[in-house]
Amino acid sequence: MSSFPFSKEESLRQTSDMALKIRLSKVGSVHQPLYRVVVTEARSRRDGAAVENLGTYRPKDKGSPIKLDMERVEYWLSKGALPTNTMHAMIKKARRSNEAKPAAPAAAV
Repeated sequence: MSSFPFSKEESLRQTSDMALKIRLSKVGSVHQPLYRVVVTEARSRRDGAAVENLGTYRPKDKGSPIKLDMERVEYWLSKGALPTNTMHAMIKKARRSNEAKPAAPAAAV
């Protein structure tokens, strides 16, 4: 009998149900910071393989430095992905800015 409580096949099935996180992954250079907003497994490294890219964050940009696909963010949140503290704040800010945009009147032609 093996020392593991479950077989190799069962352990492979369990890895597909890993916890997912929405977090930042750095892709920019030293003085040009650029981050991707990604969905990744909780145990993977910061710049490891991502399940899906949800947007970008450029901290040096003025105005709206974050660009998010809010439909996909909502999808992953509904599936149980947990945002990091930083991403939680950024998602809240993006939601507020998206709510403010439709309120602007359309320009008459």
